[in-house]
Amino acid sequence: MASRTKLDAFAKFAWFVLVWNIVVILWGVFLRASKSGDGCGQHWFTCQGEVIPSAPELKTVIEYSHRITSFLAFVSVLALLVWTFRKFEKRSPIRRTAFLSFIFVVTEALVGAGLVLTGNTAETLTAARPFWMAGHLLNTFVLLAFVTLTARFATGGSPIVAKAPAKYQFAISLGVGAIFIVGISGSIAALASMLFPSGTLTEGMARDFSESSNMLLRLRLLHPITAIFTSVFLIFLTGWLAKESGNEAAVKRWSNIVSVLVLAQIAFGAATLLMLAPIVMQLGHLLLADLVWISYILTAASFLSLETLPLPTGPLTPAFDEVVE
Repeated sequence: MASRTKLDAFAKFAWFVLVWNIVVILWGVFLRASKSGDGCGQHWFTCQGEVIPSAPELKTVIEYSHRITSFLAFVSVLALLVWTFRKFEKRSPIRRTAFLSFIFVVTEALVGAGLVLTGNTAETLTAARPFWMAGHLLNTFVLLAFVTLTARFATGGSPIVAKAPAKYQFAISLGVGAIFIVGISGSIAALASMLFPSGTLTEGMARDFSESSNMLLRLRLLHPITAIFTSVFLIFLTGWLAKESGNEAAVKRWSNIVSVLVLAQIAFGAATLLMLAPIVMQLGHLLLADLVWISYILTAASFLSLETLPLPTGPLTPAFDEVVE
């Protein structure tokens, strides 16, 4: 058994990895919003064909710095995986979440490389770009979920029940799906606003309803609509989970945090729209979205780890257990 000091160090590092990945995500938003995604051209690993770009433009500096921070995020997740496997016993749930965190940080890098190599950056619009954006966002959310669960286990969080009652699994999965839909619609709205900027709110709304507008602009309205419905649903869902748990402390705490963050996100989203989405507001909007997602994951994990839920009768996925041991 490791000493308390080492356990604290490991837990702090796990939470640091989560925070660092959020920082990298926000820098990626700045990269997109500043139209600097083509700063290194269609080159990867190199930048403009060089390991270290010479006489770079500002957008090259922005793109190159994003690659450096992303690489450090990859290294941090790899270090977390190695430390986890050295510290915890076989079949420990934290081994699985750390392993999956590493898998999705790899796919995160591959999706980023794909965007660059296919030229789906800066102001380029292809038929495939919205799908690349959606895939990138979904991969980011899954990565954050597994890093969050790893940090939770590192802090002493109880294992999640593998076979919870179907009604809880369905409700929690519905919440995940709703957040994914809002995220995808948000990525489409952000792309549309970047590629087809409007001088005024009235002009932007008129273009949203115009039959002559690009399809991305006409789809932009899906984001506020899905965001409002999902916000109401998440508040009621997490409140219901807290009630079903008997107002267990962790579930209730994270449920309240989700509600506060959701309300803050609605207000911030409205302000972002009224201000025509300046970069600083986009950064804050995505930060709140990430915090809502992380808090929802912690609400669900706290609920699904309650001892009152039925325990699994055997390993959830024996073959997978063998891989990560």
